[in-house]
Amino acid sequence: MSMKRSETRIIHVGRHPENWEGIVNPPIYRASTVLSPTVADLRDKQARRARDEAGTYYGRFGTPTTRAFEEAIADFEGGYRTLVYPCGLAACTAALMSYVAAGDHVLITDNVYSPARNFADRFLARYGVAVTYFDPLIGSGIGALIRPNTRLVYAEAPGSHTFEVQDIPAIAEVAHQRGVLVAMDNTWATPHYYQAFDHGVDISVQAATKYIVAHSDAMLGTVTTNQKAWAQLRDTRAQVGMAVSPDDVYLGLRGLRTISVRLPRHWENGLQLAEWLQRQPEVERVMHPALPSDPGHAIWKRDFRGASGLFGVMLKAGVTQQAFEALIDGLQLYGIGASWGGFESLVLPTDVAKNRTATKWAPPGPVFRVHAGLEHIDDLIADMNDGFGRLRKSIG
Repeated sequence: MSMKRSETRIIHVGRHPENWEGIVNPPIYRASTVLSPTVADLRDKQARRARDEAGTYYGRFGTPTTRAFEEAIADFEGGYRTLVYPCGLAACTAALMSYVAAGDHVLITDNVYSPARNFADRFLARYGVAVTYFDPLIGSGIGALIRPNTRLVYAEAPGSHTFEVQDIPAIAEVAHQRGVLVAMDNTWATPHYYQAFDHGVDISVQAATKYIVAHSDAMLGTVTTNQKAWAQLRDTRAQVGMAVSPDDVYLGLRGLRTISVRLPRHWENGLQLAEWLQRQPEVERVMHPALPSDPGHAIWKRDFRGASGLFGVMLKAGVTQQAFEALIDGLQLYGIGASWGGFESLVLPTDVAKNRTATKWAPPGPVFRVHAGLEHIDDLIADMNDGFGRLRKSIG
């Protein structure tokens, strides 16, 4: 029977109970040394490894646990092959450094995840790779920035702090006309709500720590490619020695199985909370692509199948820092934390002005990011309502 629907494939792909005495979940294989009974068997393993065939050759290259997860993510993404990394940043940096060499040029969106920006500014620059940041809303105008030595466009849609929605198909069309690969950080929507390869992306990056692991207890990153981009990614990981704990991979597999039932709740809670926040007089703007008022809503509606629970809130100029902290500090259901994608709600004060060079970021008042968890929406709104009561009392 053909499994055509994503919700069904997520449950079954990467699972091979027939290989593990009927066990439903792939077991955790912890391994460094892998023995060969004969020299001929060792030669055969080496030959199969050189041909990029699946197998357990050495712990650094992964075990059956790793391969089960990578198989599942590749199917989820709709890509050719996947590699797993020890955190989201490692996945970002792998996608950046695998396709460039000294003398090359990379285009990176101005709303990129700030640690990835730091890697580009410090690591890539140190090895002679030029970086240009572009306006996230540039669309097909990206062509004006492509140079003869441009090798990669690195996008993030939407940005995880300011939530601009990039026109990825327009960017990809122009980039491909010039022989340039396109990578995209797809952590916000995940492949459940955005199929990156269907929109022209060659390399899809996820901080699997977020909605895939989903329980705030393990760190993982994934990079999935099309067939054209695969060999460079594979060779780079082998050369730099990236290896991932099988225990963390197991937690990624566990979380993946329920993503299709969790994400709709995050989307619903996030959107209702965003709509409530939008009505508060102290709020200048809510940055959530699923809101009809959001500048990126048209592209979101065209290209995305849903939204996650992450969005931003911009307050008005009259909100003092003291009032802002009164709002945030007294929240009971929202932890103050930098990660997101888990079952719990979070808030985080944000200030990204120093990380923008191609565009200006100058909000009138304080800004904070919200991750709507899986709690009951009435409780989340009530807690936030109490917070705005403290804010108003502080302003006087």
